[in-house]
Amino acid sequence: MSNPAPAARPAVPPLDLLVIGSGVAGLSAAVRAAEVHGLQVGVLTKGELEQGSTRWAQGGVAAVLDTDPDSTDLHLADTLAAGSGLCDREAVRVLVEEGPARVNELIAMGAVFDRDPDGRLQLAREGGHSLARVVHAGGAATGAEVERALVVAVRDTAAALLERWFAFDLIVREGRCAGVRALAPTGEVVEVAARNVLLATGGAGQLFSVTTNPAEVTGDGIAMALRAGVAVADLEFMQFHPTALHSSAMPRPLLTEALRGHGALIRDIRGERFVDELQPRDVVSRAITTQMLADGTDHVWLDATGLEQFGDRFPTIAAALADAGLDPATDLLPIAPAAHYLSGGAVTDLRGATSLPGLWAAGETSCTGVHGANRLASNSLLEGMVFGPRVIEAIADGSEGPEPTGAMRAVLEPDADDEVAAITLPPGPRPVPGPLSARSSRSASRHAQQLMFTEKAGVLRTAESLRAAHAISFAHREEIGPPTTPEAWELANLCDVGCALALAALVREESRGAHTRADFPDRDDTRFRARLVHR
Repeated sequence: MSNPAPAARPAVPPLDLLVIGSGVAGLSAAVRAAEVHGLQVGVLTKGELEQGSTRWAQGGVAAVLDTDPDSTDLHLADTLAAGSGLCDREAVRVLVEEGPARVNELIAMGAVFDRDPDGRLQLAREGGHSLARVVHAGGAATGAEVERALVVAVRDTAAALLERWFAFDLIVREGRCAGVRALAPTGEVVEVAARNVLLATGGAGQLFSVTTNPAEVTGDGIAMALRAGVAVADLEFMQFHPTALHSSAMPRPLLTEALRGHGALIRDIRGERFVDELQPRDVVSRAITTQMLADGTDHVWLDATGLEQFGDRFPTIAAALADAGLDPATDLLPIAPAAHYLSGGAVTDLRGATSLPGLWAAGETSCTGVHGANRLASNSLLEGMVFGPRVIEAIADGSEGPEPTGAMRAVLEPDADDEVAAITLPPGPRPVPGPLSARSSRSASRHAQQLMFTEKAGVLRTAESLRAAHAISFAHREEIGPPTTPEAWELANLCDVGCALALAALVREESRGAHTRADFPDRDDTRFRARLVHR
């Protein structure tokens, strides 16, 4: 019997926009491009459309939908405070003022958020927020509902859906991004041409062995940007979520911030409180890590025994706890910080333009200036919903390159008298291609990279640990050699982003937001009120 013929590669029509990734930022942009402006849009994702990281988001979307007593000014102030002096105020203003309209558009698209018996949206309060302003769905399944609504809309409107394709490098011709090189499901290397490319591939949580991110989150878009010489900044600010369930499961089940907003308490091994649970995530994660080191333990406890109707309010979490043999009504829940969200990425202006014309970025892959040194809880889905569509408006207006706005201002105008400056990092050593070492397989190297990064570049860092993280990431990259499979490319991307993250964290000799240096415990606004930019 003859072997079946390989699956034919789908024909890709000429594209006005190619979106890489299928999370909230990319899908929001794709829907707007097709429905509002009639653009020919393709969406390329290495899994299925429904597999974007957005589906893992629990807490909700922070937006001021009722101005009494809340206000966009208060939301702005909370975001700036969480960002520890590195937020771009103009970008945050865009976020909080345009966010409510984007949430209402999502509701009109069919997203169903939790409401009280009178039909009013239920609002939760999370760490760093002065008031309850977080809309949610299914208790703690907001991301899944947002993803569901967007996937339905994209499947109805996109000109091309390239599922199980792996983009690995940008095509740059005559100083402009002209598409990507990708591995088709057949294993064939294909050039996918597009007038505009939007990177929306998420963060790099899989750099760490303990993470809330799914296995697909390997820094692909950021690594592509780094290899193409695109300006990338703020990679040292990897936010750790303080209340991931301490278990053998990976990704670690997330115990949403809303639990603490509803009264859950954090206790040490003696049952004593040691931190204000409603402080921003960086503060709580740092306090937990310090307490675990002092007590010689690998977790602390979250006490949710005082929360009423837990199963009704948080059905998704209740099911996960039941699977782990835990009853929140009677059991203290073991927790420890886990890598959760990367506040940096490809630097963009307020319309999503990167330093390479024709290339755009949105969501966790980007550095808009919104998050600064530490993301405020539930601002991530909002950022994707706001800045993804802004990319489309810029493309529709004929924009060809970045403007000196948002985080891009410091890159384009480094000598301007501005709130946040830019420091260009020295180029790191380029990995030398070579054969895969016989000492380790690709899967073992990925595991080794994750274990090492958790130990050397986790919540608490030193110059010695960061030098080791950089050196080992570089050595792992050399071992990989020229990647030829999606798995090898994922490891290569983790190593490239790991080298860049470790270098930035080593240069930033201070503690600020999600970046804590045990050897430089104080914030230094004189030297480091700046973005550290890789070029």
